[in-house]
Amino acid sequence: MHIVYNGWFWDQPNTGSGQYIRRLLHNLRRVAPDLDMTLVLPPHNHAPDDLPQNVSIVTTQGRSGKIGKVWFEQRTFPQMVGRVNADIAHVPYWGGPMSSPARLVTSVLDVIPAAIPDYSRGAAARLYTSLVSATARGSAHTLTLSNASKADIVKYLGLPEDSITVTYLAADEVYHPRIGKERDEEVRRKYNLPDEFVLYLGGFDIRKQVNQLLLAYTYVTSSGVPLVIGGREPQWGSDMFPDMRKYAGELGLTDLIHWPGYIDEADKPSLYRLAKVFVFPSIYEGFGLPVLEAMACGTAVVANEVSSLPEVAGDAAFLVKEGEARAMGGAILSLLNQDSFRESLVNQGLARATTFSWRKTAKETLAVYEKVMRM
Repeated sequence: MHIVYNGWFWDQPNTGSGQYIRRLLHNLRRVAPDLDMTLVLPPHNHAPDDLPQNVSIVTTQGRSGKIGKVWFEQRTFPQMVGRVNADIAHVPYWGGPMSSPARLVTSVLDVIPAAIPDYSRGAAARLYTSLVSATARGSAHTLTLSNASKADIVKYLGLPEDSITVTYLAADEVYHPRIGKERDEEVRRKYNLPDEFVLYLGGFDIRKQVNQLLLAYTYVTSSGVPLVIGGREPQWGSDMFPDMRKYAGELGLTDLIHWPGYIDEADKPSLYRLAKVFVFPSIYEGFGLPVLEAMACGTAVVANEVSSLPEVAGDAAFLVKEGEARAMGGAILSLLNQDSFRESLVNQGLARATTFSWRKTAKETLAVYEKVMRM
């Protein structure tokens, strides 16, 4: 069985799609050593790193950018699939071709542009969403990351339920309460982190609802515990990226917030371990991997009870209703002030994290390939 993968996001390990393709291929190699795999790379990535053993590489030429991405998806990738005589073409994100010379498997990690209109503003964005919606309907099978996402795919894309398989993600082995712990103080110094802090780590687009976290923190100021907001800051002030620094100032939180900026991937486990509480105020996630990563590191989690997050966290996180800043602030305070409660949630989180594994994800993906081959 020869599987060919669209590698557009291979060189973007900080994105969800980049993490997914890298971890999937590495674990497929572990569970299926003889599986024939080829990675088709876009023009901007001719020197890939961190490749699994015995994965063939096909490099291509063309343009980068949005137009180049569509051309790669619709023309270049299918041409390479035909050239190497693949049995299955796997596109590991929502961007499959309209036609494929091999059976097509598409991983739709989420349907944010369809579910949240703000993410498909403008004619070009709407056209692309329409295009990839049509291509998803042409897949032999669709993979997604949660039952919540599966329900949305059925709702927004009209795919039949039996054509969709849920394969959960997992935290990498480095997200652990002890592995790598010897680096924690070095990481603390690198980012000038306080002795105690509450952590947010992620993006700043409107879906992430950092504004809810900031408003929630006005109820936490009496604790004196700083809030660390990690992640590469955008150009503030657009509809998609409202100015959170300005909002924090308006709320009187400027002196209580630390903005370390971009966090290196290798440093993220230490940040989770160093934090007393991790807060994830997002209102829509295909899976919500940061929640699982924090729990795997032994950190108590507060999150919104929305989309896939209850499915991932189970009873191992303090979940609050979407938009309820006061409730989120109360949850943070409870975990800061009650050591026994926090430790109980930490233990539940550690146990919950062990129920997810990339090996299981790879095995379930392989089962889908075998099912498609029988179709």
